[in-house]
Amino acid sequence: MHFIDHTSLILKAGKGGDGIVAFRREANVPLGGPAGGDGGKGGSIIFEVDTHKSTLLDLHFLKMITAQSGENGKNKKMYGADGEDKIIKVPLGTIVKDKSDGRIIADLTHSGQQAVICRGGKGGRGNFHFKSSRNPAPDFAEKGEEGQQREVDIELKLLADVGLVGFPSVGKSTILSVVSAARPEIADYPFTTLVPNLGVVRVPDGRSFVMADMPGLIEGASQGKGLGFDFLKHIERTRVLIHVLDMSPASGRDPLEDYEIINNELGTYKFRLLQRPQVIVANKMDEDGAQENLDRFREKYPDAEVFPTCALIAEGLTDVLYRVADLLEVTDAFPLEEEENIGVLYKYEPEPEPFTIKNLGNGQWLLEGDEINRLFSRTDFRDEQKVMQFAIALKRLGVDDALREKGIKEHDSVFINDYVFEFSDMEEE
Repeated sequence: MHFIDHTSLILKAGKGGDGIVAFRREANVPLGGPAGGDGGKGGSIIFEVDTHKSTLLDLHFLKMITAQSGENGKNKKMYGADGEDKIIKVPLGTIVKDKSDGRIIADLTHSGQQAVICRGGKGGRGNFHFKSSRNPAPDFAEKGEEGQQREVDIELKLLADVGLVGFPSVGKSTILSVVSAARPEIADYPFTTLVPNLGVVRVPDGRSFVMADMPGLIEGASQGKGLGFDFLKHIERTRVLIHVLDMSPASGRDPLEDYEIINNELGTYKFRLLQRPQVIVANKMDEDGAQENLDRFREKYPDAEVFPTCALIAEGLTDVLYRVADLLEVTDAFPLEEEENIGVLYKYEPEPEPFTIKNLGNGQWLLEGDEINRLFSRTDFRDEQKVMQFAIALKRLGVDDALREKGIKEHDSVFINDYVFEFSDMEEE
């Protein structure tokens, strides 16, 4: 089996190129001037839908994907080349989640759709950007920013309008093979379908939809038993369910009990699966005793919409297709994010703090934050002027005042990434 519908990856976008320090050296230009160019932007990692792909097999054996870094700037104010974006082709229906918190980053549901998952770092500015009346010949430049890095979970949830549900060997694969061009494996033993199969169904009146034959459920599937989640996650996108019941006494199963068990599993699972319209197909009606089971079912569930069929000879399926097509016209898509309350809930989310300070004890402090990391990554600590600029930027950000409020003392150590700085509480002249 090569149907892969889940994998994890570490993604790292390209680093921005460094700006450089350079000066003009031209004939008849006595004073010259700064001419260091900017670094190029780092390449981003972009996911793109490719309708020719059906699984995540290409990504399954990879551990990490990186994009190209931007080139450093050049003299004569020439920019470095941007790093090439890394385009990752994925099947229709792919969902990308941040592994750290489970947040959905991208839900790719359209042909050719793209989503930037990790953005490349900005290029550093060359020294010509820093020319001023007070410093006409700056001899420093910026380093490029690091590209985004994140670990992601990638899931494939099939884009089917209709899902066939039911116990193993009730005839789901047979129905799909009869009403579409799909050719799923069909045999007289449980779990012949180990992966979902898709087929395009055309109704005689010209309408069409995509139907998925899902692997059979068993009791406890919503807790992961049997094929469990491997099955249930693929019906999260469906709008209508066809519940197939085996009415033949020869199977040794009770269709009424099966109906209750399957619906209990659908109701226990998330994403409100029981709220989807459900068409009940009473299959194998050509066998002895099937009519008696159907009569018992209708007596217990008088309001249920039941279609007697014999899928093997396509008897009764046309009415099912018409009914499903009608339901699709009036049923909206169901959101993937589970909602506890109906309606729109607006939540105030404050802006994240630009930095955090931790007292490590013994005169040691830890300074962290995205803005701190951005400034840190763009500073060349071999250049005294750049170090001074870094210190001024921290002060403007409010770091000095925040450290004083926390109780920092003269000559205490401040850790930023892998560097240690000594705090000097000197007033600006």
